[in-house]
Amino acid sequence: MDLLKNLQTTKMPSLKDIKTQINSVGSTKKITSAMKMVAASKLRRSQEKAEAARPYSSRLEEMLTSLASSALSGEGIIKLLTGTGKDDNYLVVPVSADRGLCGGFNSSINKETFKLMKSLEDQNKKSQLLTVGKKSRDFFNRIMKEKIIESFVDTNVSGTGYEAALKISNKLQELYFEGTFDKCILVYNKYKSVISQEVTQQQLIPLDVSSKSDDKNENEITDNSIYIYEPDEETILQDLLPKNVSIQIFKVLLESDAGEQGARMAAMDNATRNAGEMIDSLTLKYNRTRQASITKELIEIISGAESI
Repeated sequence: MDLLKNLQTTKMPSLKDIKTQINSVGSTKKITSAMKMVAASKLRRSQEKAEAARPYSSRLEEMLTSLASSALSGEGIIKLLTGTGKDDNYLVVPVSADRGLCGGFNSSINKETFKLMKSLEDQNKKSQLLTVGKKSRDFFNRIMKEKIIESFVDTNVSGTGYEAALKISNKLQELYFEGTFDKCILVYNKYKSVISQEVTQQQLIPLDVSSKSDDKNENEITDNSIYIYEPDEETILQDLLPKNVSIQIFKVLLESDAGEQGARMAAMDNATRNAGEMIDSLTLKYNRTRQASITKELIEIISGAESI
């Protein structure tokens, strides 16, 4: 009789409710599994594009660096190399994704950008934002809307390709020659592997001739050749410096896209495994509840028979 009282006083979850939970989690698992497969498919293409763009962008920077000594004057287009001679005004460009469900991919960019902005503020530098991607735009709209001077969204390189990079490049150069900023820094996720993306800061304008590319191939042979340029070096710089800005942005968009797909694939894989564990836990709970219900019915039948 004591056991019967305990079963009656203990509130058991409804079998129907547990079954509904199992079905709901099962549906979620199917969705996350499908998203994982889609991300894996996109990742392969994005990875190939990102890795293919690295040698070209790296080599272009190296060549411009080698021509830097020819930039005697800092007027016109050459200012993209020589700079304004000041570093009071900064433009920070965070490159995030347009969509979520990719783990800490977007939050890491937003945190690094916010940290950089605070660091510049502590150094009494003026800083502004040009956001790329909906997630960075929405984040900084909430906390420092007054610092955003322009936002670019829907920059999916698999769809628009080089056009998105060109639009951003043209806007940056327009702001630079208007005197809006002295230095421009990109903040983006550099693709390392499926489960690893490295938050990277890159000075885009003016070209940082002191830095060396980290993307050199280990098997690359050092080129000690002496080049003769035709036409002269300054004319080449006039043509290549604006193109370098758009090429570097395009490379960053490709890196970010590959990193996004890798992060989404890893996040959906974790979500799928967690859903599987939750289904196992709920199934065990369902079986225990069902067994308790059967035991309760048996005790009630036995108790009723004994009272006759």
